[in-house]
Amino acid sequence: MTTTLRPTEPLQREADGTRSRRYQVCVNSRPVGEIHLGTHPTFGDSVAKILGLRIDERDRRRGRATVAALAAEEVARGWGCRRIEASVPGDVPAALRLATALGYVLRNRRMDKTLGAAPPELPAGSRGRPMTEAEFVVWEAAGRRSYAESWIERGVPEAEANAKAKRDHEQLLPQGVASEGMTFSVLEHEGTRVGTLWLGSREGLGFVYDVETDAAHRGRGHGRALMLLAEAQSVAAGRPAVSLNVFAGNSPAERLYESLGYETVAHHMYKDLL
Repeated sequence: MTTTLRPTEPLQREADGTRSRRYQVCVNSRPVGEIHLGTHPTFGDSVAKILGLRIDERDRRRGRATVAALAAEEVARGWGCRRIEASVPGDVPAALRLATALGYVLRNRRMDKTLGAAPPELPAGSRGRPMTEAEFVVWEAAGRRSYAESWIERGVPEAEANAKAKRDHEQLLPQGVASEGMTFSVLEHEGTRVGTLWLGSREGLGFVYDVETDAAHRGRGHGRALMLLAEAQSVAAGRPAVSLNVFAGNSPAERLYESLGYETVAHHMYKDLL
């Protein structure tokens, strides 16, 4: 049997510069599903992204999705893409196994936690306070560098990673420490600064953009206190849950989030197209 992709629409050109196209997945010309392929809104035309892949129930577990994904890679190569990305739902282990078998590498995952009505209490001796403007200037410069380095370490070319870090920070923080919807906090323990928190919102949820314990104070539970501070601030803002992204390989952070009850809702994966 021959599995092919059949376009169901002309190539779409979006206002943000991306392009995309939908295809039927066909076996001997019989439709068995669909796939939606596009270019990346952040990294541009050099990076493709599988925006959706569905195989009809009766045709699953026959390798249709595998062949469709490989065919999508050929389309992406034809578009001139050097890399392809996909987001895999956290509650579909078969999809994660498929992506891994096809050579996709986990870059980061999104984790969520539903909150209760009452804010959690911080450990004794710990308190959060607003970050000052002077502290923000130093923090933002260091944070932008660290953010770019995290992408570089996970396969993104240096120029792309630096451009993404610059663009993301400029878009999210147009007014610096006073940017609307953003809260910047310093955690103190017994009067000493021990860490920082950047909290905002996405899709109506609290979103932890950055959380970091100062190097001299790591391993003492302050990371947990920072996350409790994020949860308390989210409850105070009326947000029902907290969401975050954690880069693959950051085992201490992954263990911390899991111990606090965060669950993986999406795996973000990539593959270089040789």
